[in-house]
Amino acid sequence: MTDETQAGNPLHGITLKMLLDSLVAHYGWEALGQRIDIRCFTHEPSVASSLKFLRRTPWAREKVEALYLRMPRSTAE
Repeated sequence: MTDETQAGNPLHGITLKMLLDSLVAHYGWEALGQRIDIRCFTHEPSVASSLKFLRRTPWAREKVEALYLRMPRSTAE
C-alpha cells in the first residue's frame, strides 16, 4: 500500500508490538484479558506469546486493534 492509501488508516505506522505494549501499559494483562478473552492474555501472558498468536490469528488481531483505537489517546501515544 502506498502512503496515499494509508492516509486514512489510524493504525498506519504503529507496529503490533507498539500497539500491544500500549494496551498492556494502560490496562494491564488482567484487565486486557477481561476485555478480550483470549488465552494469550489470560494464562501466563507475555508480549512474545501474544504477538505470535495475534500475527497468525486475524480475528484476535482485529479485536486488539479495535480496543487500541477506543483507548484514550493520551496513553496510546
